[in-house]
Amino acid sequence: MKNLFISAAFVVAALSMSSCKKDDDTTPTSTTGTVEINMAHRWGNSTTNFLLNMELVHPMTNDTLTFTTFKYYVSNIKFKKADGTWYTHPESYFLVDLSTSGSEILSIPNVPIGEYTDMEYTMGVDSLQNVAGAQTGALAVSNNMFWSWNSGYIMVKAEGTSPNSGSGSFAFHLGGFMGTNNVVTTNSVNFIGNSLTITGGKTSEVHMIVNPAKLWHSSAPLATSSSIMMPGATAKTMATDFYNGIMFDHIHE
Repeated sequence: MKNLFISAAFVVAALSMSSCKKDDDTTPTSTTGTVEINMAHRWGNSTTNFLLNMELVHPMTNDTLTFTTFKYYVSNIKFKKADGTWYTHPESYFLVDLSTSGSEILSIPNVPIGEYTDMEYTMGVDSLQNVAGAQTGALAVSNNMFWSWNSGYIMVKAEGTSPNSGSGSFAFHLGGFMGTNNVVTTNSVNFIGNSLTITGGKTSEVHMIVNPAKLWHSSAPLATSSSIMMPGATAKTMATDFYNGIMFDHIHE
């Protein structure tokens, strides 16, 4: 009887272990991963990091600038799969604010696993959100990136001091989402043979280079113009030059 009891106990234990193994085998595998877009800021054509409160000399205008504020919007991020289909990240609005640590890393969760060859993103905020009323998060009015319900969002804000400015300071608030002075721009990136591979539960990094000096790539020096506070042709030129100067660097997985 004792032996029968021991045998029964072994059977129960074996069944229990088998049940546990079966449960482990059916654990679902993650079907999505995360992409982090790292916006690294450099000044001019050098490898010098762009930082607030650092004295910098512009390579074309020779102006000396010390930035106290630098902010801009990135939105509507999409990734193109190798099979030609696109994944669009919903409600993707990011405010890169160099006074806020970590804001230069745009985290995109729940990207379906697979191989991606291209990325598309918008610099600025689309017209729909400009007229959608009070927003939250990156689009909150408390971020001081909104003029009024008629004028919309400031897409790029650059402020600081300079001995070359007649006032000793500069302030460029670049925006506009309608007509010929619309600064909102869609940029495309091809990963040039370095395809982005999304693995379940893992994080992959896309590294971009952002050059704030491009704001003055074809615009007047600070002695001529040191302030813009509304949409217009000059605001469009400065914003477009800045956006076009953002470059893909590499992928880290």
